[in-house]
Amino acid sequence: MIPILYQDDSLLIVDKPANLLTTPGRGEDKQDCLISRLLMTYPNARIIHRLDMATSGIVVLALTHAAQVAMGHLFERRLIDKTYVAIVDGELSEASGEINKPLICDWENRPIQKVCFETGKPALTYYERIDYDRAQHTTRVKLKPKTGRSHQLRVHMLSLGHSILGDYFYAPEPILKKSERLLLHASEIAFEHPVSKQAIVIQSSIPF
Repeated sequence: MIPILYQDDSLLIVDKPANLLTTPGRGEDKQDCLISRLLMTYPNARIIHRLDMATSGIVVLALTHAAQVAMGHLFERRLIDKTYVAIVDGELSEASGEINKPLICDWENRPIQKVCFETGKPALTYYERIDYDRAQHTTRVKLKPKTGRSHQLRVHMLSLGHSILGDYFYAPEPILKKSERLLLHASEIAFEHPVSKQAIVIQSSIPF
């Protein structure tokens, strides 16, 4: 059962578990996914945006074509305020800051992404340290992406020298082994409802 965080005639906002695809992948073993499960109860549900398979947290779906188009425009114009929480290896030296590094796919190793100042697409992330666990030598951090590049948060934190725990794409083996799952969660989303024009703020409990 997928937890429902919000529902009206236009929108459905759910809490995706970690290690579940948002949409089907290639092959029979990748057909179980968030949208296939939701369509059994909400046959008109339409995906607006995705989370990586390993990432848990908030996903917004449209229940009408008009809502899908309107929400798509909000995402394109960066009028959706998204917040993630992650646990990274090491201690962040700064209490807060921004990571403004362009990203591009490493085609020989796809889906791996990399920083490239020559050919990469603009990518901007703001971060804020929440707390440091001295015993584990890890930092809990709040991440607010202003762009939506593939693997943006993972690669941006890697570029600071602080891989996200459990990241099987980017974390070195010792950091990967610190967690059985990727410790990255979409914890909050805020936007103006495209129909009612009311301010919508949805939060999801952080499971780690």
